[in-house]
Parts: sequence; structure tokens; C-alpha cells
Amino acid sequence: MERVPTGVKGFDELIQGGIPKGASVLVSGGAGSGKTIFATTFIYEGARKFGDPGLFVTVEGNLKNIVWNMENFGWDIKSLEQKNLMKIYRMHIDPRKPVEPQIDKELDIITSMVKDIGATRLTIDSTTSFGAWMSDQGKLRNLLFRFVDSLKDLNCTTMLTAETKGGARDFSAYGVEEFVVDGIFAMYFIPPNRSIFIRKLRGTKHSQSVHPCEITEHGLDIKPKDEVMWSAIKQY
Repeated sequence: MERVPTGVKGFDELIQGGIPKGASVLVSGGAGSGKTIFATTFIYEGARKFGDPGLFVTVEGNLKNIVWNMENFGWDIKSLEQKNLMKIYRMHIDPRKPVEPQIDKELDIITSMVKDIGATRLTIDSTTSFGAWMSDQGKLRNLLFRFVDSLKDLNCTTMLTAETKGGARDFSAYGVEEFVVDGIFAMYFIPPNRSIFIRKLRGTKHSQSVHPCEITEHGLDIKPKDEVMWSAIKQY
């Protein structure tokens, strides 16, 4: 099986070298757990280290802040953008107008950008933002399911993020994302400690333990040889 390394320090050895090519994974966790850093690393290191063109899509984040956060780690994203190895795009949704037609338009734009740079990696940050556009939970779940399912047609290895309440069994924001992806990486932040748990990853013999991680001046650092007691997570 061909695998796509995440590029996150210390993580790939926990998943047999990487994510199965073409799979979609959900990186979920509470505020401050490191999920966006994980997702940006996937795109940046994919381009820098492996030469894989990647598209980072933010659903509602400020582009300048995203770029600033990446450059704060000493990442040279401008040269990668100039080489068409990396693109950052912000979705534009007006909640005052019908949302579904806008989602279809955004999917067309994302598809065009993927084709334009030949992207093989795609990140959507974050699916939780969909809740700001639609209050009806049933319609929200249907929209989210259709959106995530449509991304599979792009033939990219795709990473999505979702903000949860941070509990041990919280794996998605709306209870649908986790059922349409091939893998779930759950991140936890119990101040001052961060950790990560691989809930599932199809076709992969992965670690069953919770591993500590930290955010350094260069990015995210997973400790694959160290473990966190599961009871410590369950108490949160």
C-alpha cells in the first residue's frame, strides 16, 4: 500500500509510515490542542520535504493570521507558493444567503485549484465552522456529509479538522464527520499537557496508545516512544 507521510515529527512511525494514499482523515480536538498546526504541517512538509503539491483551505480563518502562524515556525511558505507547490485559500460563505449553492460554488473553486497545481494533498480547516451557517442540525449533518463526500472525488489525500469539547470520546463536532472519513486522529489539551490518540486508520496497523506531544518553535513534536495513561484523558 502506498502511503503519504504527514511530515509531523514523530507521528508517521505510529501509522506505518503515513496515511494510505487517497484516504481522508479527521484531526479533532479541543481549543489549543494543536490540530490546525498538525493540518498545516501536513501541507507544508508535503511540499517542502516530499515535493507534493498541497492546498490548504480555511473555512473562516484570516489568511494573514494563518500565514503569520506558519512563518512563526520559520517555515518558508512563500517560495513554495511561487513554485506552485502550496496554495492557501479562504472559503467565502455569506450566511445571510442560501448556503448550499454557495458550498457547491466553493467546491468548484477548490476543484479548480487542486487541478491547477496538481495537488495531491488537501486540508480543510475546519468543518466545525459549518455550524455558523446552518442552525438546523439535520440539514447541517446532510450538508457536511455531502461536502466531505464530494472531496473524495478530488483524489487527494485529505485532512479535515474539527473542534470538539475536548472530551476523551469527542471525535467530531456534529457526529457525522467521523463516519465519512477513513481515519481519526484525536488531539487533547489538558493544560499544560497535549497528547494524541489514533482512533482509527483503515488499512493500517497503528499505535493503540495515547502519545504526548508538544508545540515547539519549529512546530508539532510527537513523542512516539512515550505514552500517556488513558485514565488521565478519561478524567477530562
